[in-house]
Amino acid sequence: MSNSADFLIVDDDTIFASTLQRSLARRSYLADTANSAASASQYAQERNYQYAIIDLKIANDSGLDVIEALIKHQPDIVMIVLTGYSSIATAVQAIKLGAKNYLCKPADTDEILGALGINKACEPSIPERPPSVDRLAWEHIQKVLQENDGNISATARSLGMHRRTLQRKLTKRPVKD
Repeated sequence: MSNSADFLIVDDDTIFASTLQRSLARRSYLADTANSAASASQYAQERNYQYAIIDLKIANDSGLDVIEALIKHQPDIVMIVLTGYSSIATAVQAIKLGAKNYLCKPADTDEILGALGINKACEPSIPERPPSVDRLAWEHIQKVLQENDGNISATARSLGMHRRTLQRKLTKRPVKD
């Protein structure tokens, strides 16, 4: 691993990844982008990175698997998970696996750098208001779904609801607050 870069961006949204890469370049950081878990693992074997920004859902892959692969190849890498489908269960799991922080999309470059501990002025803050009941319900559904390894039928049985009702709830975006 002779080459090195500052950041590895792992996201299947190529537009977002390239925009973030350009934004980091304007701040004098070098960044590579990977659009799958396999390409992220390949990059980690070939180059050294200080930081990784990982999307939770990368096409059919999980960002949580990427965390494990990156830690295997580069134990000192500092990682954050960035997702549009946040839940307490995945946040806890990401932190347990080795991520430094967990951010909800949309997040700008300053927020991302703050979450990584690079830009102290923009570190994420803890909200003053607790989450709404709808948000807590969404997070509970995500936790039970994760416990059932993504099996919709088993999750519906665990939650005591019809499978189609659960599928409709899962197609909607998470409740903000």
